[in-house]
Amino acid sequence: MFQDLSDKFARIFKELRGQGKVREGHVNAAMREVRRALLEADVNYKVVKEFVGRVSERSLGQKVLDSLTPDQQIIKIVHDELVTLLGKSPVPFRLSGAPASVMIVGLQGSGKTSFAAKLGVYARKKGRRPLLVAADVYRPAAVEQLKVLGRQTGVPVHAPGVDYPVVDIVASGLREARKSLYDTLIVDTAGRLHIDREMMAELSSVKKVLEPEETLLVLDSMTGQEAVRVAEEFQREVDFTGVVLTKLDGDTRGGAALSVASLTGKPIQFACVGEKVDDLEAFYPDRMASRILGMGDMLSLIEKAQETIDEKAAQDLERKLRRESFTLEDFLGELQRLKKMGPLDQILGMIPGMKVRGLAAGETGEKELKKIEAMIRSMTPEERRSPQTIDGSRRRRIAAGSGTSVQDVNRLLNQFQEMRKMMKRFSKMAGKVNFNLPPS
Repeated sequence: MFQDLSDKFARIFKELRGQGKVREGHVNAAMREVRRALLEADVNYKVVKEFVGRVSERSLGQKVLDSLTPDQQIIKIVHDELVTLLGKSPVPFRLSGAPASVMIVGLQGSGKTSFAAKLGVYARKKGRRPLLVAADVYRPAAVEQLKVLGRQTGVPVHAPGVDYPVVDIVASGLREARKSLYDTLIVDTAGRLHIDREMMAELSSVKKVLEPEETLLVLDSMTGQEAVRVAEEFQREVDFTGVVLTKLDGDTRGGAALSVASLTGKPIQFACVGEKVDDLEAFYPDRMASRILGMGDMLSLIEKAQETIDEKAAQDLERKLRRESFTLEDFLGELQRLKKMGPLDQILGMIPGMKVRGLAAGETGEKELKKIEAMIRSMTPEERRSPQTIDGSRRRRIAAGSGTSVQDVNRLLNQFQEMRKMMKRFSKMAGKVNFNLPPS
């Protein structure tokens, strides 16, 4: 997720940290690189200009340049401005009606039908009774696809067929929801290869019948600035309430995510991060900014852990993070659990200090995981608990025992130390976050 952009930001900040004293020339050079990185990520040029201008103005303040850690303060400014760019604060997804209705719109191929099924699973996890409505009559495969996804997930699908008018299908879906006491109606509307008046007129008619609480525009995050143009067109014609970014697990440069909220004023509410029906995340601007800057996303990691691990194991993980007692032995245990939580590159990218090429990048897979496991298992229990005791001879022994190189062992230990430093910073914030734990 945004790996190329993350790598570029990492290089820019590394150069800043290498300066004994950060001066105006260093900041200007860094901002030129930031501008280039964002433009190469296909972020809208207006957004880039405003973003770089705000960061430059704040970074060149005397208080920042004269501080003992100007590089860290500049990184914080970039993080804060990224959060602003992505929407400042998360917008709650409203599901309060009886039934609460959600209308899903977007172009063909953007991932609307898959998202409809994922949203059904998401709503069910929230304790609601969802009903999916197959209202894409122009692509018969869409109706069948939704039926298949419904059977796989156990979420019921209302699909009268492609021979009925779309408005009638939606109206009958409403009646079915009220009759069978479904409290959430999710309508998958038809997409087109391009925006046309006929399409918009049909969506307007559906919206009048449905009166949805939420109208979500699904955008393919891999289309860059084109996604922004599509969003602006839909905003004029349909006035959607929120954005869904799909295919964030692919080769996403970041242009859509970093442009759409700023240019449309509409919040990003969900991110699809994989092909599985559980690969849907509520969108948090601050967490996404942290991921882009390689700072990890421990809150999302903990939430995923709570979904896939029993409550006691999740509480143990939280407690260790708060007490700064996370060891390589714990890390090994968590790696075993990570297999259940989704693609490894995404999960490792949520761990502070691990979003570096070669471990959290796209090439990470089962092979890389097995190497890490082998290295940790080749350590003694004492070495796992106190990795600082691992000297040169022990590293050679661990490498020989795990079938890896000393360089592999060095990289793992360095990354683990960096991760612990990030967790130490995170622990200072823990008092401000309610983890629902009993007093220690």
